[in-house]
Amino acid sequence: MRYDIKKGTRRMSNQPPAQEPRKFPGIRVCFLLAPSFTILPFAGFIDSLRHAVAIKASGRPDHHTWTIVTGDGNPVTSSCGVPIAPNREIDLDEHFDYVVVVGGLLPETLDVGDQALDFLRANRARGTMLVGLCIGSFVIAKAGLLDGHRACVHLTHKPDMEQLFPRVRPLTDETFVLDNNILTCPGGTAAIDVAIEIIARHYGKARAMMGLHHMVVDAHRAAHHLPTRSYDLLANCGNRHVERAIKLMEMNIAEHRPIKDLAAELGISESQLDRTFVEHTGMTPLKFWRKIRLENAHWMICNTHHSITIIAHECGFFDSTHLGKRFKAVHGDTPMAIRKRNKVDFNIDHNETAPAD
Repeated sequence: MRYDIKKGTRRMSNQPPAQEPRKFPGIRVCFLLAPSFTILPFAGFIDSLRHAVAIKASGRPDHHTWTIVTGDGNPVTSSCGVPIAPNREIDLDEHFDYVVVVGGLLPETLDVGDQALDFLRANRARGTMLVGLCIGSFVIAKAGLLDGHRACVHLTHKPDMEQLFPRVRPLTDETFVLDNNILTCPGGTAAIDVAIEIIARHYGKARAMMGLHHMVVDAHRAAHHLPTRSYDLLANCGNRHVERAIKLMEMNIAEHRPIKDLAAELGISESQLDRTFVEHTGMTPLKFWRKIRLENAHWMICNTHHSITIIAHECGFFDSTHLGKRFKAVHGDTPMAIRKRNKVDFNIDHNETAPAD
């Protein structure tokens, strides 16, 4: 019922009474910014968090706090030259739900200081989940917390991880990896995917997806989404024949087509295609096509439950024996051995009772 001031009477109204905005329990997140950290993963992660817990009308966080610290308590300069100041100093006794380490350029990022490493060890001992964005995984490794475990790194930094921290097992064919309560990603926009997984755990999937909508992000990528491949740059090398050939190779990955047929579809001779490929890729079209097949097979071996025989057929090999021979020549082990070592099911314990929107 609503009171009509002019007539002094009550009338029916279909409009529901105003409700208070839904309150969401806050989570405590600490960002440790390493020297020369990259802005994009930091901004993507923290803004995902802000949108997910914001009061809709104001855009301000609702019952949520985050802390920003640096190794020495002073402002730290990002890789693009923009400085960020911490809002408090490191406290080894302070408790957080997540500690997010944001790295950037090597070797500067590793110069975080002993206090920062002790801070990570202390939180690790308390059971806090550690998150490494970009080269942040290297900082966690420097603290000795990734020995014997997997870490998701960018393809270009895999050799660095292998050289600096040989006891860590770097992965490059996943968007993010959770191993032993340490979550790592290669940086860039993958940090948004990591944030969405964490938000969904605490606030529900609908709330997490709302953040993507506000940031104009098309879709959330799962942990086992195929990320950057080693040949992606060559797919945009500037030579139209090479670029088109690579697209055809990907489209026909399961087919056993002769290179001469591929050249004919491009309107050039087989010898011309050979010369062009060697010039731009350093290998013949046949070897490059095999490289594409092996990379896709490796991803499927580590991230699906398909049998090796099915994977072999879907990736253009005659049978599992053919795949196994080519695979071992590149990776030094059999497909099944690689599957046992590297397959990780990402499970961040999503909260079934999270509030629904």
